[in-house]
Amino acid sequence: MAKLAALTQPQLESWAMQARTKVQSGQLPQHIPLLSSPDRIHQFAVQVRQTDGQSFSVERESHQFPLMSLIKPFVLLYLLQQVGSDRVFQKVNLQPSEYPFNSLAQLEIDQFKPRNPMINSGALVLAELLPGKTASSRCQRLNDWLNQLANSQLTFDPIMLQSIQAFPNPINQAIAHGLNQAGYLEDIQTTLDTYQQICCLSGTVEDLTKLGTLLAQPQTEIESNYQKIVNALMLTCGLYETSSRYAVQIGLPIKSGISGGLLAVIPRVGAIACYSPPLDRAGNSVAGLFLLEQLTQTLNLSIFSI
Repeated sequence: MAKLAALTQPQLESWAMQARTKVQSGQLPQHIPLLSSPDRIHQFAVQVRQTDGQSFSVERESHQFPLMSLIKPFVLLYLLQQVGSDRVFQKVNLQPSEYPFNSLAQLEIDQFKPRNPMINSGALVLAELLPGKTASSRCQRLNDWLNQLANSQLTFDPIMLQSIQAFPNPINQAIAHGLNQAGYLEDIQTTLDTYQQICCLSGTVEDLTKLGTLLAQPQTEIESNYQKIVNALMLTCGLYETSSRYAVQIGLPIKSGISGGLLAVIPRVGAIACYSPPLDRAGNSVAGLFLLEQLTQTLNLSIFSI
């Protein structure tokens, strides 16, 4: 913990100021109306939390945002704990993807078995495994489990769900139909509804760092091997086709979401969460990645540091 303990509030504020200058190089997602609003461009928040609970934060205001794909590692963690690794990995592989997170081409190359749980196809097949008969009950059980274990305050955002449903995603629908035809998915509509709802679980950077501690330190209700699996997949797959690049440049398990959230786990040390909506071409927060690079390289936080 000593390396992260060297961080100071002025240092974090300086890096946050630099990170905010990077937003012009990113773009907002256009396929979800509420995420494409121009007033989101300059929204920014970051929190660094150690496993002992000490934290530093910088934010212009208290931002609550939908987790979107940031929920994927925690769907995986929940299912590993609920149904076990054998059942989970019958449905999804463990390999990094060479294509974007919603690539049909990648799925066809892999004969419709999803390459990993961090891309849309993988998240869809795992959404069907969530306990509960309806999309709402599945989402609520996941939400309750996470809030209980992490002491977070995640809530479901029905307005965001309406925005998503107003413009159905044809690529996700095509992915679901392909998975169904290949035998990896049974109930297309309930699964799509479940996936949309769990992506609309919302929180703040504080909630994110609390979730990150579920992966950063031992938990009495989570098997350590499952933590290891999720961290490894975040490192190798969490930033989609750019994951290997940032494994070298940052060297931490990281997951992004198209709402602009970014979470990095520092095993045995803590977690870093950033929210800044403009994204790079792969769908990752440009300011968030810049900030993580400054933090990890200056404080030598990479898990590969010797």
